[in-house]
Amino acid sequence: MKENDLQMIQELTNDFAPEIAKMNQNLWSCAEPGYKEFKSCSELTAALEKEGFAVEKGIAGIPTAFKAVYGSGRPVIGITAEYDALPNLSQEKGVAEQKPLAGNSFGHGCGHCALGAGAAGAAVLAGKWLKKTGVAGTIVLFGTPAEETGYGKAFMARAHVFDGLDMMFTWHPANVNAAMAVRCNAYLVVRFNFKGVSSHAAAAPELGRSALDACELMNSGVNYLREHIIQQARVHYAYLDVGGKAPNVVQSHASLLYFVRAPKVSQCREILSRVNDCAKGASLMTGTTVTMKIVGGLSDLIPNFTAQQILSDAFTEAGAAEYDAEDYAVAEKFLAILPEDQKKACIRQGAALNGVSEEEFARKPLATGIVPFDKNKVLSFPASTDVGDVSYIVPTAQINVATCIPGTSMHTWQHTAMVGTGIGDKASAAAARAIAYACTKVFRAPEVCEAARKELLAETGGVYDCPIPDDITPKDTVTD
Repeated sequence: MKENDLQMIQELTNDFAPEIAKMNQNLWSCAEPGYKEFKSCSELTAALEKEGFAVEKGIAGIPTAFKAVYGSGRPVIGITAEYDALPNLSQEKGVAEQKPLAGNSFGHGCGHCALGAGAAGAAVLAGKWLKKTGVAGTIVLFGTPAEETGYGKAFMARAHVFDGLDMMFTWHPANVNAAMAVRCNAYLVVRFNFKGVSSHAAAAPELGRSALDACELMNSGVNYLREHIIQQARVHYAYLDVGGKAPNVVQSHASLLYFVRAPKVSQCREILSRVNDCAKGASLMTGTTVTMKIVGGLSDLIPNFTAQQILSDAFTEAGAAEYDAEDYAVAEKFLAILPEDQKKACIRQGAALNGVSEEEFARKPLATGIVPFDKNKVLSFPASTDVGDVSYIVPTAQINVATCIPGTSMHTWQHTAMVGTGIGDKASAAAARAIAYACTKVFRAPEVCEAARKELLAETGGVYDCPIPDDITPKDTVTD
C-alpha cells in the first residue's frame, strides 16, 4: 500500500546504510581525477552487480562511465552518480587544520564521494522496493565521470545515453538541506593559440612578432567588452602557455583558455563571437596568427517543477540526516576554527534553518531542517553543472543534503575533511532514502511523467543542441 512505502524505504535504508557508508568511505579514499576514476567506478559497479543490477561499462566511449539497470517496464527513472575528485584538496578526515594526505594530492572537496554513494544507494533501495512490491518500473543509475573538469554528462548526452527516460533525480552535497529549484548558467570553454616569430628582444626586436603581446592585448580587449555584455554573463581566462621564461626573447607562441558563461548557450555563443573578434584584433595588432577551438561546454540547468515537487515532498517526508554525538563533535571543531564574523553568521544561519536557538545550534552545528521547493522561489546560481545537459533531455530534479557545517564552501579542504566522516556517511544515506522514496511516488503514479514531459517541452521545444562540437572527445578537454 502507498501509505507503507515510506516505512518500507526507511527500513530498507536502515539495513543498507552500512553499505552506503562503506561506499562513501571507499570513494573518499580513492579520490581520483576526472576520466581516471577507475577504482571509484569499480567500487560502485561491484556494489550494484551484487544487488542484481545489469551493469554496462564504458558507455559513450568513456571507460569510467557506466549504466546500471534494475527492473522492467515504465516508468523508467534515472539517477546520476558522480565520483571525481579535485586537485590540491587532499586532507585528513575529521582534522580541523590543513593536513594533506601523503601520496595523493586529490581530495573530495566537492563531496562527490558522498554523491556517488548516495546515488548508488538510492538506486539499490528503489530496486529493492520494486522487488518487494512487484510494481512495474525500471531504475537506471548512470555513472557520470569528470563533472568537475571534463563535462562528462555533456558527452554522454551527446551520445544519447539519457534518451528514453521518464524522469531523472540526483543530489549534491552542500552546507544546508534544500529542495529548491535552481537554474545554473551555461558555458563554453575555448582555447586560443597565438603564433608569432621569435627574435632577440634586445638585438633585433623589430624581427619578432610576440604571441604573448597578442594574448595580453586580447585580454585587454575582453576587459573592455565586459561593460557591453549582459549583466548575468561572466568571462574568465587563464594562461595555458606564456611562451617561455626568458624576458629577452620575443615569445613565438602563447595560449589562453577562456570560459564564456551566460544563462543560455545561445547567449554564450553570441558573446563568444565578440571575444573572437578581440582575439582577431590582437592578432592583427601584433602581426601574429590565432586559432580558436571550443574544447568543452555545458548547457544551462533547467529545473522541472513537476519532478522537483515530487523530490521535495519525498525529502521533507523522509527527513534529513540524523547525526550523532560524534558527528556533532567533528562539526564543532570546524566551527571553532572559523573567523569570528563567519562563526556568528554560521550559527545565525544554522539556527534559523533548524528552527532552534543560536545557543543550541552552536552545540550541534549541522543543518537538520529542510528548505522545501517553492515554485515562486527559483534560485539563479551563477556557476554551472553538466546536469544541465541532462535537464534538456529528461525532466530533472535534485536536492542538496548537508555534508558540512553551514557556511563551508565547496572545493575546500575543510569539506574534504568533513564529508569523509560519519557526517558524509549519514548525508549519503539520507539522500538515498529521499531519492528512493521519490522513485516510489513516480512508480505509483506514472501519469506524473507525462506532466513533467510537457513542462520540459514547453521550455525547450524538444531541442537539445550539445555545446561541445562533434569532433571533440574527452581527451581534448585536457588543457596542459
